[in-house]
Amino acid sequence: MTVAAALERRFGLGGRVAVVTGAGSGIGRAVALGLAEAGAAVVLVGRRPGPLAAVAAEVTAAGGRAASVAADLARPDELQRAAAEAAQPFGAPDILVNAAGVNVRKPLAELRPDDWDGILAVNLTAAYLLGQALAPAMLARGWGRIINVTSQQARRAFNESGAYGVAKAGLAALTRSQSEAWSPHGVTANELCPGFIATPMTSAVLADPVAAAALAARTHCGRNGVPEDLVGAALFLASPAAAFVTGAALAVDGGFSAK
Repeated sequence: MTVAAALERRFGLGGRVAVVTGAGSGIGRAVALGLAEAGAAVVLVGRRPGPLAAVAAEVTAAGGRAASVAADLARPDELQRAAAEAAQPFGAPDILVNAAGVNVRKPLAELRPDDWDGILAVNLTAAYLLGQALAPAMLARGWGRIINVTSQQARRAFNESGAYGVAKAGLAALTRSQSEAWSPHGVTANELCPGFIATPMTSAVLADPVAAAALAARTHCGRNGVPEDLVGAALFLASPAAAFVTGAALAVDGGFSAK
Protein backbone atom coordinates (compact mmCIF):
# COMPACT_ATOMS: atom_id res chain seq x y z
CA MET A 1 0.00 0.00 0.00
CA THR A 2 1.31 3.44 -0.91
CA VAL A 3 1.58 6.26 1.59
CA ALA A 4 -1.17 8.12 -0.26
CA ALA A 5 -3.48 5.11 -0.10
CA ALA A 6 -2.80 4.62 3.61
CA LEU A 7 -3.56 8.26 4.36
CA GLU A 8 -6.72 8.11 2.28
CA ARG A 9 -7.91 5.00 4.13
CA ARG A 10 -7.41 6.56 7.55
CA PHE A 11 -8.13 10.23 6.92
CA GLY A 12 -9.88 10.55 3.56
CA LEU A 13 -13.44 11.83 3.44
CA GLY A 14 -14.32 10.91 -0.13
CA GLY A 15 -18.02 10.15 -0.45
CA ARG A 16 -18.88 11.87 2.83
CA VAL A 17 -21.17 14.88 3.22
CA ALA A 18 -20.39 17.54 5.82
CA VAL A 19 -22.54 20.35 7.17
CA VAL A 20 -20.59 23.25 8.67
CA THR A 21 -22.30 26.11 10.46
CA GLY A 22 -20.70 29.51 10.70
CA ALA A 23 -19.01 28.64 7.42
CA GLY A 24 -18.91 32.15 5.99
CA SER A 25 -15.87 33.23 7.99
CA GLY A 26 -13.40 32.37 10.72
CA ILE A 27 -13.09 28.83 12.04
CA GLY A 28 -16.15 27.58 10.18
CA ARG A 29 -14.77 28.74 6.83
CA ALA A 30 -11.35 27.21 7.44
CA VAL A 31 -12.79 23.87 8.56
CA ALA A 32 -15.21 23.74 5.63
CA LEU A 33 -12.37 24.30 3.17
CA GLY A 34 -10.29 21.63 4.90
CA LEU A 35 -13.09 19.06 4.82
CA ALA A 36 -13.62 19.75 1.12
CA GLU A 37 -9.91 19.35 0.47
CA ALA A 38 -10.10 15.92 2.14
CA GLY A 39 -12.85 14.89 -0.27
CA ALA A 40 -16.10 15.69 1.51
CA ALA A 41 -18.96 17.49 -0.17
CA VAL A 42 -19.69 20.46 2.07
CA VAL A 43 -22.93 22.27 2.86
CA LEU A 44 -22.15 25.72 4.22
CA VAL A 45 -24.65 27.15 6.69
CA GLY A 46 -24.68 30.69 8.00
CA ARG A 47 -26.66 33.89 8.23
CA ARG A 48 -25.15 35.88 5.35
CA PRO A 49 -25.59 34.56 1.77
CA GLY A 50 -22.70 36.57 0.32
CA PRO A 51 -19.85 35.12 2.39
CA LEU A 52 -21.30 31.61 2.04
CA ALA A 53 -21.35 31.96 -1.74
CA ALA A 54 -17.73 33.16 -1.68
CA VAL A 55 -16.60 30.12 0.31
CA ALA A 56 -18.59 27.80 -1.96
CA ALA A 57 -16.84 29.37 -4.94
CA GLU A 58 -13.46 28.68 -3.31
CA VAL A 59 -14.38 25.03 -2.87
CA THR A 60 -15.60 24.55 -6.43
CA ALA A 61 -12.63 26.43 -7.88
CA ALA A 62 -10.39 23.89 -6.15
CA GLY A 63 -12.35 20.99 -7.65
CA GLY A 64 -14.58 20.26 -4.67
CA ARG A 65 -18.33 20.17 -4.19
CA ALA A 66 -20.17 22.76 -2.13
CA ALA A 67 -23.62 24.16 -1.54
CA SER A 68 -24.85 26.83 0.83
CA VAL A 69 -27.92 27.39 2.99
CA ALA A 70 -28.52 30.84 4.46
CA ALA A 71 -30.41 30.82 7.75
CA ASP A 72 -30.61 32.67 11.05
CA LEU A 73 -29.64 29.96 13.52
CA ALA A 74 -31.11 31.94 16.41
CA ARG A 75 -34.57 31.12 15.03
CA PRO A 76 -35.75 27.51 15.46
CA ASP A 77 -37.97 27.67 12.36
CA GLU A 78 -35.06 28.86 10.22
CA LEU A 79 -32.84 26.20 11.73
CA GLN A 80 -35.27 23.40 10.94
CA ARG A 81 -35.51 24.65 7.36
CA ALA A 82 -31.73 24.74 7.11
CA ALA A 83 -31.46 21.16 8.40
CA ALA A 84 -33.93 19.97 5.76
CA GLU A 85 -32.25 21.90 2.95
CA ALA A 86 -28.78 20.70 3.99
CA ALA A 87 -29.72 17.13 3.04
CA GLN A 88 -30.86 18.06 -0.47
CA PRO A 89 -27.71 18.85 -2.53
CA PHE A 90 -25.62 15.74 -1.75
CA GLY A 91 -27.80 13.52 0.44
CA ALA A 92 -28.02 13.04 4.18
CA PRO A 93 -24.97 14.45 5.98
CA ASP A 94 -22.37 12.20 7.62
CA ILE A 95 -20.54 15.00 9.46
CA LEU A 96 -21.88 17.97 11.40
CA VAL A 97 -19.55 20.75 12.54
CA ASN A 98 -21.20 23.30 14.80
CA ALA A 99 -18.87 26.28 14.44
CA ALA A 100 -21.39 29.13 14.42
CA GLY A 101 -20.94 31.57 17.24
CA VAL A 102 -21.92 35.05 18.40
CA ASN A 103 -20.80 37.07 21.37
CA VAL A 104 -21.70 40.31 23.13
CA ARG A 105 -18.68 41.58 25.04
CA LYS A 106 -20.09 43.43 28.01
CA PRO A 107 -19.50 43.31 31.73
CA LEU A 108 -21.80 40.64 33.12
CA ALA A 109 -23.84 43.19 35.05
CA GLU A 110 -24.65 44.98 31.79
CA LEU A 111 -25.89 41.94 29.87
CA ARG A 112 -29.56 42.22 28.99
CA PRO A 113 -31.90 39.22 28.80
CA ASP A 114 -32.03 39.53 25.02
CA ASP A 115 -28.21 39.41 24.89
CA TRP A 116 -28.28 36.22 26.97
CA ASP A 117 -31.02 34.60 24.89
CA GLY A 118 -29.36 35.41 21.57
CA ILE A 119 -25.96 34.08 22.62
CA LEU A 120 -27.37 30.82 23.96
CA ALA A 121 -29.62 30.39 20.93
CA VAL A 122 -26.77 30.45 18.40
CA ASN A 123 -23.94 28.93 20.42
CA LEU A 124 -25.85 26.16 22.19
CA THR A 125 -29.47 25.60 21.20
CA ALA A 126 -28.70 25.60 17.46
CA ALA A 127 -26.13 22.84 17.94
CA TYR A 128 -28.65 20.79 19.93
CA LEU A 129 -31.42 21.21 17.35
CA LEU A 130 -29.16 20.44 14.39
CA GLY A 131 -27.89 17.33 16.13
CA GLN A 132 -31.45 16.20 16.79
CA ALA A 133 -32.36 16.81 13.15
CA LEU A 134 -29.34 15.27 11.44
CA ALA A 135 -28.20 12.48 13.75
CA PRO A 136 -31.07 10.05 13.01
CA ALA A 137 -29.87 9.48 9.44
CA MET A 138 -26.31 8.98 10.72
CA LEU A 139 -27.59 6.46 13.28
CA ALA A 140 -29.51 4.60 10.59
CA ARG A 141 -26.30 4.24 8.55
CA GLY A 142 -24.18 3.39 11.60
CA TRP A 143 -21.59 6.12 10.86
CA GLY A 144 -21.42 9.76 11.77
CA ARG A 145 -19.28 12.51 13.22
CA ILE A 146 -20.41 15.49 15.29
CA ILE A 147 -17.82 18.16 16.09
CA ASN A 148 -18.81 21.00 18.40
CA VAL A 149 -16.51 24.01 18.44
CA THR A 150 -16.35 25.35 21.99
CA SER A 151 -13.85 27.74 23.61
CA GLN A 152 -11.37 27.98 26.44
CA GLN A 153 -13.96 30.27 28.00
CA ALA A 154 -16.05 27.14 28.60
CA ARG A 155 -13.56 26.24 31.34
CA ARG A 156 -11.91 29.46 32.48
CA ALA A 157 -13.21 33.00 32.75
CA PHE A 158 -11.24 35.77 31.06
CA ASN A 159 -11.87 38.76 28.83
CA GLU A 160 -15.53 39.11 29.90
CA SER A 161 -16.69 35.53 29.30
CA GLY A 162 -20.26 36.50 30.18
CA ALA A 163 -23.00 34.48 28.50
CA TYR A 164 -20.56 33.25 25.85
CA GLY A 165 -18.62 31.18 28.37
CA VAL A 166 -21.85 29.79 29.76
CA ALA A 167 -23.08 28.80 26.29
CA LYS A 168 -19.79 27.13 25.38
CA ALA A 169 -19.73 25.25 28.68
CA GLY A 170 -23.20 24.00 27.82
CA LEU A 171 -22.00 22.97 24.39
CA ALA A 172 -19.19 20.98 25.98
CA ALA A 173 -21.74 19.18 28.15
CA LEU A 174 -24.00 18.60 25.15
CA THR A 175 -21.07 16.95 23.38
CA ARG A 176 -20.72 14.43 26.19
CA SER A 177 -24.46 13.74 26.18
CA GLN A 178 -24.44 13.19 22.41
CA SER A 179 -21.46 10.86 22.77
CA GLU A 180 -23.21 8.82 25.45
CA ALA A 181 -26.40 8.53 23.42
CA TRP A 182 -25.05 7.89 19.95
CA SER A 183 -21.54 6.41 20.06
CA PRO A 184 -22.83 2.84 20.58
CA HIS A 185 -24.38 3.21 17.12
CA GLY A 186 -21.28 4.49 15.31
CA VAL A 187 -21.87 8.23 15.65
CA THR A 188 -19.13 9.96 17.62
CA ALA A 189 -19.38 13.40 19.21
CA ASN A 190 -16.34 15.43 20.15
CA GLU A 191 -15.46 18.92 21.27
CA LEU A 192 -12.92 21.01 19.39
CA CYS A 193 -11.72 23.59 21.90
CA PRO A 194 -9.81 26.55 20.45
CA GLY A 195 -7.70 29.04 22.26
CA PHE A 196 -7.86 32.70 21.32
CA ILE A 197 -8.21 32.73 17.51
CA ALA A 198 -8.03 35.72 15.17
CA THR A 199 -11.49 35.87 13.58
CA PRO A 200 -13.94 38.64 12.76
CA MET A 201 -15.62 37.98 16.12
CA THR A 202 -12.38 38.68 18.00
CA SER A 203 -11.19 41.59 15.87
CA ALA A 204 -12.07 44.21 18.49
CA VAL A 205 -9.90 42.48 21.08
CA LEU A 206 -7.02 42.02 18.65
CA ALA A 207 -7.20 45.70 17.76
CA ASP A 208 -5.93 46.42 21.28
CA PRO A 209 -2.23 45.52 21.12
CA VAL A 210 -1.92 45.26 24.90
CA ALA A 211 -4.85 42.82 25.17
CA ALA A 212 -3.64 40.79 22.16
CA ALA A 213 -0.14 40.52 23.60
CA ALA A 214 -1.46 39.47 27.01
CA LEU A 215 -3.52 36.68 25.47
CA ALA A 216 -0.56 35.49 23.38
CA ALA A 217 1.61 35.46 26.51
CA ARG A 218 -0.81 32.97 28.11
CA THR A 219 0.12 30.35 25.49
CA HIS A 220 3.19 28.12 25.30
CA CYS A 221 3.64 28.97 21.63
CA GLY A 222 3.80 32.70 22.28
CA ARG A 223 1.15 33.66 19.75
CA ASN A 224 -2.57 33.79 19.25
CA GLY A 225 -4.14 31.31 16.85
CA VAL A 226 -5.50 31.61 13.33
CA PRO A 227 -8.45 29.64 11.93
CA GLU A 228 -6.21 27.33 9.89
CA ASP A 229 -4.73 26.03 13.15
CA LEU A 230 -8.01 24.18 13.75
CA VAL A 231 -8.21 22.39 10.41
CA GLY A 232 -5.97 19.40 11.10
CA ALA A 233 -7.70 18.59 14.37
CA ALA A 234 -11.12 18.88 12.75
CA LEU A 235 -10.08 16.58 9.90
CA PHE A 236 -8.87 13.99 12.40
CA LEU A 237 -12.11 14.07 14.40
CA ALA A 238 -14.15 13.78 11.18
CA SER A 239 -12.07 10.92 9.77
CA PRO A 240 -12.22 7.13 10.04
CA ALA A 241 -9.06 7.35 12.15
CA ALA A 242 -11.08 8.84 15.03
CA ALA A 243 -13.61 5.99 15.26
CA PHE A 244 -12.67 5.30 18.91
CA VAL A 245 -12.43 8.96 19.92
CA THR A 246 -15.69 10.24 21.38
CA GLY A 247 -16.82 12.44 24.22
CA ALA A 248 -13.38 14.03 24.10
CA ALA A 249 -12.26 17.64 24.24
CA LEU A 250 -9.37 18.33 21.86
CA ALA A 251 -7.68 21.60 22.78
CA VAL A 252 -6.09 23.53 19.92
CA ASP A 253 -4.82 26.48 21.90
CA GLY A 254 -1.04 26.69 21.71
CA GLY A 255 -0.80 25.49 25.31
CA PHE A 256 -3.21 28.12 26.68
CA SER A 257 -5.04 25.53 28.80
CA ALA A 258 -1.81 23.99 30.12
CA LYS A 259 -0.15 27.18 31.34
